[in-house]
Amino acid sequence: MSNFVEETVLSVHHWTDRLFSFRTSRQPGFRFRNGQFTMVGLNEGKKPLVRAYSMASPNYEDYLEFFSIKVPGGPLTSKLQHIKDGDQVVIGQKPTGTLVLDNLLPAKNLYLLGTGTGLAPFLSLIRDLETYERFERVILMHGCRFVTDLAYADYLTNVLPNDEIFGELVREKLVYFPTVTREAFRHVGRITHHLQQPSFFDDVGVPPLSPENDRIMLCGSPQMIQDLRTLIEGLGFEEGNHGEPGHFLVEKAFVQR
Repeated sequence: MSNFVEETVLSVHHWTDRLFSFRTSRQPGFRFRNGQFTMVGLNEGKKPLVRAYSMASPNYEDYLEFFSIKVPGGPLTSKLQHIKDGDQVVIGQKPTGTLVLDNLLPAKNLYLLGTGTGLAPFLSLIRDLETYERFERVILMHGCRFVTDLAYADYLTNVLPNDEIFGELVREKLVYFPTVTREAFRHVGRITHHLQQPSFFDDVGVPPLSPENDRIMLCGSPQMIQDLRTLIEGLGFEEGNHGEPGHFLVEKAFVQR
């Protein structure tokens, strides 16, 4: 347990019967970079039962927030979804991850492309002043099956733009583009579909994707990542990592369980 500490659950929010988020206390010595993840779970006997979760909260808050799917029969989430205020969870003390700003080359625009709970790391990055210092426009695209799956939509639409610290930057630079695939909504279709439509770029107010102007972070389902990787590599984008910054980044750590 030396790499894990127990933290107290402060609040739990059930978005749907498949999605929930929760906040925990935070050790003062726990340091991370916005966009990173750590191992989170429950203390089950000799060895904790954990999986990788991105920090959805920015690194200056005194709490940690995580966004989770409820996997039917999943060894961890079938239990984790029942946590309540005051319960204990275990948090890994070695955060890591690819989705950090320093792994990207300089450019004008930053695309944060996530499906489902892949939104989580981007929730921390859009509350990071460095994100807005480095990019002229930040386009956050969140793809889900149904409108009810668009967790944090009200926060992104109505709360963050009026934030005392970030509101002006958000109104000036952040574009939130939610899209669904299985019901009527103002944006319908997969992220890959929208990124191939000239009308999308007209609406957002930026030129079509190019390695010269744009940087991209991807976090979501394996199929989404595969499809988007094919699309952007076909446009000449090159993947970056901790050793060599690039045009786009992929978080490969997440497996639903």
